[in-house]
Formats: sequence, structure tokens, C-alpha cells
Amino acid sequence: MKAERFVELLGIDFYAGVPDSLLKDLCACLMERFGLDAKHHLIAANEGNAVGLAAGYHLATGRVPAVYMQNSGEGNIINPLASLLNDRVYAMPALFIIGWRGEPGVHDEPQHVYQGMVTEELMKVMDVESFIFDKDTTEDELKGVLGHFKELFAKGKQAAIIVRKGALSYDGSVKYENPYKLNREEAVGIIAEAAGDGVIISTTGKISRELFEYRTAHGGDHSKDFLTVGSMGHASSIALEVAANMPDKKVYCIDGDGALLMHMGALALNGSIRPENLIHIVINNEAHETVGGMPTVAGKIKLPELARACGYPAAMSVSGAEALKTALTMSKGADALTFIEVKCALGARADLGRPTTTAVENKENFMKYLGSDKS
Repeated sequence: MKAERFVELLGIDFYAGVPDSLLKDLCACLMERFGLDAKHHLIAANEGNAVGLAAGYHLATGRVPAVYMQNSGEGNIINPLASLLNDRVYAMPALFIIGWRGEPGVHDEPQHVYQGMVTEELMKVMDVESFIFDKDTTEDELKGVLGHFKELFAKGKQAAIIVRKGALSYDGSVKYENPYKLNREEAVGIIAEAAGDGVIISTTGKISRELFEYRTAHGGDHSKDFLTVGSMGHASSIALEVAANMPDKKVYCIDGDGALLMHMGALALNGSIRPENLIHIVINNEAHETVGGMPTVAGKIKLPELARACGYPAAMSVSGAEALKTALTMSKGADALTFIEVKCALGARADLGRPTTTAVENKENFMKYLGSDKS
């Protein structure tokens, strides 16, 4: 079904969410139709944030909002869904639109497999009735389901449309860009080279894929890298504890702007602990590029100032290869928790590969390198 027709049939004029690759056609349609406007469409920091926005919209208008997300975001909505929207609490209606990564029987990446298995069950446990939407769903079928959902909304309940891969399409095009020149893959390579014998914890998405490819291309040892292929937004928390327990080893966290925003409270905790051997690097291309390129708000925030306010003793922003190399040299020689924002261009190689080791193999090899494998 065409995304624009899907939106027309829903009849909803407020959407909040976190972009998803399976919903990129819907996201493109929303960007062209509404742009980013607090009255109609906002890209949230995380899915729970989107639920809060939806609740505020309902309170102010009395109308039903929509929250879109990848199914990995279900965990982030459970608390506000159970303690805010639920009909036993405030009885606020909402429609969830969920991209079904890791659907059973459909090949996907390891971080999506279990989430895909429990996608429907989680909605059922949360008392949210769901409908599976695929490329064969007709307009009449969707109209019928929406009619039933309308009855649920009138009772202060919520409902979900779980979207299968390829179910939506969009002929329009939205161009996402920024003014920066440094290629992210080049930046990742510079960081990997500078890290030497230090360890790297990399965030989910293309950053981890590019780090893996860099090691492969240079005959490097993958055991020094922990690739956080799932749990977006938690890489710096993993890095904090690795650094705290390995004080004699430099620990580099390569984060993304979308991931940083998703659980930004981690900055405050990092800054309060201040491990002197942790270098927190945020690759900021101001976009959710891995899932389509929709913008984040990171281009409007002074991230180094935020890091300093959270307690990071050293924080800086760079936008070129030589400046990044200089910043890494300085931080490597210092004994201080350091924050480096790297302004990067959008874009990645079309043939960018994926890790060829399993997640468990990655964990085991990393722990052997650290000497923490007790088996």
C-alpha cells in the first residue's frame, strides 16, 4: 500500500516516533507532508518520549495520536503505556505503528531475532490489540480494522498495527543532508588506529559495521572491539563499567548522535563517576542514518557544553580528519574522562558489510582480550 494512502486511511494528524528501516517510506511521507512540527509530527529522543508527546497531544486536542517505532522500541514504551495511557490509569487512546524486525521465518540480524519472536506477545501482555499489516492488506481490510480500533479508542484503550517488511511504499523522495565533509567510515578508522591496544565499545548501526570492516581490511584483531549491535543508546553505559573495572586500559566508546539522545541521562552518570581512562566519542551526522536518514535534534545542541555540564572534565567538537587525530592524541595522553563530538557527513558505502562473527563470539573474544573470561 502506498504510504500516503495509508496515512489518509488512518485519519490521524499527529505522529511521534523513532525512525525504523521498515517504516522509512512512512517516515518519508510524514516528512514531506508535515515536516517537523510540534502540532503534527515530531521525531522523539526515544519511544517512551514519543508516548509522552502523544499523551500531551491527546490532552490538548481530545484526538487520537499515532506513535511509530521499530519493535525494538517496545521496551521503551512499556512504562508509559502501563502507567500513563492504560485505561485503568488515564485511559488515553493511541495507535502504535510498529515495524516488525526479526519476524519469525524472515531472515534478520541477531539483535532482532528474539524481539521479533515476542513482538505480538508484548502487545498482548500490555492489553494492546494488534493487527498484522502486510503488502497484501487491502484498503477494505484496513478500514474494517480501523473501525474496530475506533471503538477501542473511545474506551480509552490503545491499538497497534504491526507492519511487515515491504508492506508500505512511497514514490516521493526526501533528501537529507548536512554541511560536513568528513566521512564517518574514515572517522571510525582514525579512531580505531588511534586506540592502539585500547578497547572500543561501538554503538548500534553502521558505526559497528564500519568498525568491523576496518579491522577486516587492515588485518586487525576484532577481539578489541565490543559491537553493541542492539540496545541503542546504552553503549556508553557499557563502556563506563568496562573502564571502571579496567583502569589501566584506555576505553573508547564510539557513539552516535541518535543513540546519545535516546538515553542521554547516561551522560550525567558518566560525568559523576569520571573514569579517567574513558574517551567518549560521538559521531554526529545529525541523522538516524542507519534507518533512512531522518534528522535528529543533535544539530541544534551544543553537545560538548552539555557534556561539561554533566561533569566531563574535557569536551570538544571537531569536524575534520586532522582535527580528530589531534583530539585523539591529546585525549590519549591525558588522564581525564573526555568527550569528543565528531561532525560527519551523511552517507555510507552501498556495499557496507555486516559482522561475520556471532554476537556471542564477539562477547567471548572481547572478554578473552580483557582477561575477564572465567571459563
